Amino acid sequence: MTERSDSMWMRLIDKYYSDNQPLRDLLILHSRLVADKALKVAALHPELNLDIRFLEEASMLHDIGIFLTDAPSIHCFGKNHYICHGYLGADLLRDEGLPLHALVAERHTGTGLTLKQILERDLPVPHREMVPLSAEEKVICFADKFFSKTRPEEEKTVEQAEYSLSKFGQEGVNIFRDWCRLFL
Repeated sequence: MTERSDSMWMRLIDKYYSDNQPLRDLLILHSRLVADKALKVAALHPELNLDIRFLEEASMLHDIGIFLTDAPSIHCFGKNHYICHGYLGADLLRDEGLPLHALVAERHTGTGLTLKQILERDLPVPHREMVPLSAEEKVICFADKFFSKTRPEEEKTVEQAEYSLSKFGQEGVNIFRDWCRLFL
């Protein structure tokens, strides 16, 4: 895959992924699918008055931190647990002067991570609320649930997305079902 553009998000992907072409290609493919799904939600629901440009940019950057994690099956050879990719990516985006994009990266894991979940599960992430709040954050988080990086080109059904979320408790499934009512 060779996608070149003067876009801000492509410059950042080029900056952080210049030395790992397989991971770069996977990140772009996954992020493009998430962005396209998020943009479809925006087109279906003009009443949400979503910021289309931000929706695309933040979708393309929501997983920018995966290279810092240890997930060899998807070409990630960092040292952190995969669940850390959201807040690590958020730190990168804040350093790049993109605080709103950083919130999307930080809050997209599952249907978001509450402080209670983080503490109860002893997750290796900062102890703070990391749940999507803005409409754009929710739409990107929702769209992300339909695509995995292990089978990047296969869009999950609603049922498959719910099943993936159910492994972490019913609360996330319930949030996802609410989003389905709002966004589909």
